Amino acid sequence: MDEVRMVRDSYPEPAPPTAREIARAKSLLTDPPRRSRPRLLWGLGGVVAVGAATAVALTLVGGNTPAPSQPTGPVRLDDKALVLAAAEKAEQQPTGVYWHTDVVQGQSFIVRARTGTYAITGALDEMFGWWGAKSGMGEGHYGRDLPARPVTAQDAALWRKAGSPSTFRVWAGDHYDTYTTKAQKWQMEGVNKGTDPHGGGKLVGALGMSVEELQKLPSDPAKLAEMFLSDKTIYKKEHPMGAPAGRTRQVPPAVKLHLAGALAQNPVQPKVRAGLMRAATTQPGIHAIGRDTDPLGRPGVALAADDTASTWTGEYGGPQAARGTYRSRKVIVFDQRTGAMLSEQEELTKPGGPYAKMKPGFIIDYVAYRSAGWTDTKPSPSAELPFR
Repeated sequence: MDEVRMVRDSYPEPAPPTAREIARAKSLLTDPPRRSRPRLLWGLGGVVAVGAATAVALTLVGGNTPAPSQPTGPVRLDDKALVLAAAEKAEQQPTGVYWHTDVVQGQSFIVRARTGTYAITGALDEMFGWWGAKSGMGEGHYGRDLPARPVTAQDAALWRKAGSPSTFRVWAGDHYDTYTTKAQKWQMEGVNKGTDPHGGGKLVGALGMSVEELQKLPSDPAKLAEMFLSDKTIYKKEHPMGAPAGRTRQVPPAVKLHLAGALAQNPVQPKVRAGLMRAATTQPGIHAIGRDTDPLGRPGVALAADDTASTWTGEYGGPQAARGTYRSRKVIVFDQRTGAMLSEQEELTKPGGPYAKMKPGFIIDYVAYRSAGWTDTKPSPSAELPFR
């Protein structure tokens, strides 16, 4: 038995992280502690360092008195082991006959008010869709615009100081956009006013694969990595006639992390979803970073790609204050208890340019999965807004 499974089966469920722990975890990304750490064997045959403040403490409770070979203090899983433990949870999730996804996506914008600069999340919308596992079982599609809102409590305070405006005119890269604080009701989308009683069996955007084909994917991480995450496979799909002259065949880690997450959010077998998570942890340039929080305020454990630099030059206009260079990285957050993917988000790592006044960890844009999974009954969208 591998050690990750042994820890999971033998000890109680860890408590969710507190706000202080989350803040501490983020601070460790830029200022890790300098001290020696004990070590713990994990089930794939390697040795991983035991995490510090970003790890989860699991108290040993194997009987009235622990066995002599067991440590008497708390065992802490390192960042990678946390993701692998979440993968084990993912492969235990149930299946059904209807697949659904409830997706919230948004982008952060900077409002430079006279009373103080603050950030809002705009371009917010929610999409809900369901599909029968087989053709003829039906499918449904719905969408709605969500109200623009301040990103953090501090942003909300500055928004109120500015008079609590109900509209925001912000620079969106090459033009100005205006967003409002009004919510929209669900609108039916697609054929037959949102539902197709004869649909099902195939999902739009699922790599052109039917549900049946997705269900037959292997669960082995190495095979999945070769099929979907290798440089050769990705480049061949994007350039069927061969690589353009002068272009490298090395695919950025952020692209591979996105592909692993996108495929995991399709109706694959639970063991395949777990295999994709494990495959992502083995890719160069993709790292486990411990605990993180998604844009809907849900805590989880995360994988991140190497950060990259972006520069706003003012080529397309815009405020002078928005020009400059910043660094950011792609992050995927998983639910620690179920292994479900909570979000894919772009996080600021080094402030600059339009985000010069924001702090590391600031979410630039995101796709959050409010829910996704199998059910035995036809799903329907929630009337409640997704934010707390």
